[in-house]
Amino acid sequence: MMDTRKRRERLHQVAHAAPVGMEMRPHPAAAAVAVPNWPQRPSFCPPCNGAEGRGECVRESCVPRVHPLADPVQNAHLAGYEGAVRARFDAIVPVLRQIAALQHEAGFEMQAQAIAREQLGFELPADVLSDAWVTTLDMRRLYGHSVLHTFRDLVRDAWAQPHNGAAEAAAMMRFFIECGFHEVDVSACADGRLKGLLHYILRLPQQAVRRHKSYAGTLFDVEANVKQWTETELRRFREGLPTLPDAGTRYLKIAVYHFSSADPHHEGCAAHGSDDRRAAQAALDRLNAFGTAIENGFCCGASVATLLIGVDTDNDAIRVHVPDAQGNMNLDCQVDNMALFQATSGRNASDARWRLGASIEEAARLHGRSVPEPGMRRLIERLLENNLSQIDYVCAQHQGRYADVGHAERFISIGDGFDEVHLRNLAYFGHLHTVEEGAADIDVGIRIFSRLNVAHGLPIPVAIHYRYDSQVPGARERSVERCRRVRAAIENRYPSLVKEGLLVCGMTVQASQAGSPLEEIEENTVGMHGH
Repeated sequence: MMDTRKRRERLHQVAHAAPVGMEMRPHPAAAAVAVPNWPQRPSFCPPCNGAEGRGECVRESCVPRVHPLADPVQNAHLAGYEGAVRARFDAIVPVLRQIAALQHEAGFEMQAQAIAREQLGFELPADVLSDAWVTTLDMRRLYGHSVLHTFRDLVRDAWAQPHNGAAEAAAMMRFFIECGFHEVDVSACADGRLKGLLHYILRLPQQAVRRHKSYAGTLFDVEANVKQWTETELRRFREGLPTLPDAGTRYLKIAVYHFSSADPHHEGCAAHGSDDRRAAQAALDRLNAFGTAIENGFCCGASVATLLIGVDTDNDAIRVHVPDAQGNMNLDCQVDNMALFQATSGRNASDARWRLGASIEEAARLHGRSVPEPGMRRLIERLLENNLSQIDYVCAQHQGRYADVGHAERFISIGDGFDEVHLRNLAYFGHLHTVEEGAADIDVGIRIFSRLNVAHGLPIPVAIHYRYDSQVPGARERSVERCRRVRAAIENRYPSLVKEGLLVCGMTVQASQAGSPLEEIEENTVGMHGH
């Protein structure tokens, strides 16, 4: 595998141009997003004092600029959303410190609840506050409760907003059909740095893409994906969906792995020992296994299309592994979008867009491979263009690299996850129905949070969430039981954390129908209530 410098030089050739003069814009300090207020791994970015340093430092090569293909309106909207979400989480520790300082004063419970309502928007558990005079205030439980409550409030707020993304989703689905794909299914690593994959990195409407499930190391469940494919094809046959003309279209499976250009040996994919080639190969192996399973299990030329994408979690730039005309991929045949961003920033929009397509052809030619079929090429061009807006966004909002290069998730999400809130480093996700089948995923998450939280005396918040079909008798009750069973299994797996109050679990269920409210499941009660 070629070293970083040689790879970048080659990919600059792929882009058909060297970087030229850039139109500079001042960094909007007011829009900068606050860094989480607990200790984080310091940036690995070298000082960039010499030529060697400048070649490796993202801040030097990705300064704020206006890219001709960036969407400034969408970027401004996403910046406002990111700032608002982070501010709500960042308020928790200062508020709890303020409350902790009052625990021995008269009228403490009333004061504490008033502060929490005013600054956090919700009340704290009354039993924790009322017991403070006997021992000491259980700050770990208050912290876990506050993180999980804040997230549930964000989910509810998202549902309260008018849904105006239907037109964008319909347009994107039409585009997929035109490219030859009637269904697009994305699976990514469970790493929290990919939590904003659809909304930010790829800029794809949530409604246009099959709800993706995340697994540690992008090791998605092949059998479960075959089942999803079967259900999709059956629905097309019985219900004629999608309703757009789709003759000759196929199911597209996209796998997304990640790596770190700033600290490749420590901040890459934990499930693969921060070895980005291992991570890429593992994801590609799963894609190949999925395609082979469809071809072997179904006759009459059944096949799927596959695509492999890597994400540099330091700056959200993607690398797309270009398939050949038969759909086969090679790890070395790729287009690095950061190189394209640098090479096209000073060009006009039409020239920059032309270079996106040219880079795909050049990557194939450099590796002696055929070019992808027209529909796949068109899709790759769209993904590259969408991602240019995100690279521009990181340059403007984060000086070219996130301050939290490594993990900085707020909680672990277990179960079906939440589609309503998307943001980088929001949550580490583990999709599982039983702890036994998802032990590897949750163990990785616990190791991450042992460094993030436990090392600083903070508990690990775990949000357990499952959806149910309200039209199926008994589905809700089974989802509630699943929540409780998974919670008990998690607590049994990590008894020392539970004993020290360093594991705080919350449970919710939700009907699968759009707009359904969250229903919080109380720990030790028979009756449940919705909120």
